[in-house]
Amino acid sequence: MKYALNVSSSRRKSRKAHFSAPSDVRRKLMSAPLSQELRQKYQVRAVPIRKDDEVQVIRGTFKGREGKVTQVYRKKWVIHIERITREKVNGATVSVGVDPSKCVITKLKLDKDRRALLDRKAAAKAADKGKGKFTEQEVQAMQEV
Repeated sequence: MKYALNVSSSRRKSRKAHFSAPSDVRRKLMSAPLSQELRQKYQVRAVPIRKDDEVQVIRGTFKGREGKVTQVYRKKWVIHIERITREKVNGATVSVGVDPSKCVITKLKLDKDRRALLDRKAAAKAADKGKGKFTEQEVQAMQEV
């Protein structure tokens, strides 16, 4: 069932929009969930990942490994984490790309913009909390009419 008239439900167009997305859109698409402690603290489920965040891998070959994000490689849709590397045939070590959705953020690098983002998302969530709910007084007023 299609809900939004101005958004296509075509698989072909969705994939094209995703894979040809500009860097600012990829930033939002490359979000990672917060750990349980951070989720309780900030009342936010996920944020766009950035360099110097500390993450834990929760899926894949490197499951359970923790480290600091050294690079967010938007062009390849991956992040590079310190100490998650492999050795090439010629002996050189290269960092392995990990999908940000397969990681959980354990420590945020906060600056004023990031803090504002967290506050804005928490406020939006709080505003939606009681949305659509009737209070006791409203129910009684409707019954009296």
